[in-house]
Amino acid sequence: MSRLGTLGARLYRGEVGYDFIGKRKIWYGISILITITAIVGLAVSGLNMGIEFKGGAVFTTPRTSVTVAEAEDIATEASGHQAIVQKLGNGGMRIQITEVDTAKSDEIKALLSKDLSVPEEKIAADLVGPSWGEQIAGKAWTGLGVFMVLVVIYLAIAFEWRMAIAALVALIHDITITVGVYALVGFEVTPGTVIGLLTILGYSLYDTVVVFDSLKESTVDVTKQTRWTYGEIANRSINGTLVRSINTTVVALLPVAGLLFIGGGVLGAGMLNDISLSLFVGLAAGAYSSIFIATPLVADLKGRDPQMKALKKRVLAKRAAAAAKDESAGDEQPDDDIPSGAAPAAAVVGQRRQPPGGRGRVQGKH
Repeated sequence: MSRLGTLGARLYRGEVGYDFIGKRKIWYGISILITITAIVGLAVSGLNMGIEFKGGAVFTTPRTSVTVAEAEDIATEASGHQAIVQKLGNGGMRIQITEVDTAKSDEIKALLSKDLSVPEEKIAADLVGPSWGEQIAGKAWTGLGVFMVLVVIYLAIAFEWRMAIAALVALIHDITITVGVYALVGFEVTPGTVIGLLTILGYSLYDTVVVFDSLKESTVDVTKQTRWTYGEIANRSINGTLVRSINTTVVALLPVAGLLFIGGGVLGAGMLNDISLSLFVGLAAGAYSSIFIATPLVADLKGRDPQMKALKKRVLAKRAAAAAKDESAGDEQPDDDIPSGAAPAAAVVGQRRQPPGGRGRVQGKH
């Protein structure tokens, strides 16, 4: 078995683990800082909305020796607006200019033909009205709202309302970060970007539901035992599914990284950037939020329940009594009977002392 597989098995059995719940305030702080940065970037830079949303003209030229930088200067001077130029595989160019009407389009086409040294009749011009972009944006917001409502209803029925709220917060967290990254890097927002945003919601929700399902199974009749608190069981659920979440995220990120860095960066297929960046950032943010945000938030909300508060008191009282008993038993033994470097007898939160002659398995339920 590989090292990662061995680690995953040990995490699942509770033999090792990281205290995600105990350090949740650190992760909350990191998420708040990232979210504030994204919001500031959105407020200062704004989104670079594509021509589909702002309206304008798209000119496609035949093969030309003019460079992309030169074509941008030519198109910007001809139109009076900032132009976006992309090199096509056949040697031609795709020139996008926003806020251009039909009359202005014909004028720009003539100027491009002259400055790029290509026949005017071979330059294809497509006009996009801003009303079409408004319809697309409206449908996207409607789809997002319907998705959120259905997610909350489903999770509230399948699990409980606290998990529904935590999942909703995690989804908003992922969307905010992704949109903020677009504002900071200045990538163009197109219908492909919207599709990417809607796609990452499913990935983010998948990871979250996997942890929630493990947590639900582990907390059946949780108040009938006095070994673990709800937060500790939630922490074991995260650790038990940690390697699975990492594996699925890495496998999903690899092809998306190929689109973004190789397709968009190396090969220059800039049209891939609009959807690949949203997928890349969203998948990473979704994996982070399912581990560091959603489940710790459930533990926080659940910890306010009177039954969970009473359970925590019973668990801590039992551990204190066991620690006092072990300490009392240790005081009665002669000092020379205590081996050098022996571990303290008090029980450690989240661990179980092993029986003589073998390794005990930590159980999530009584």
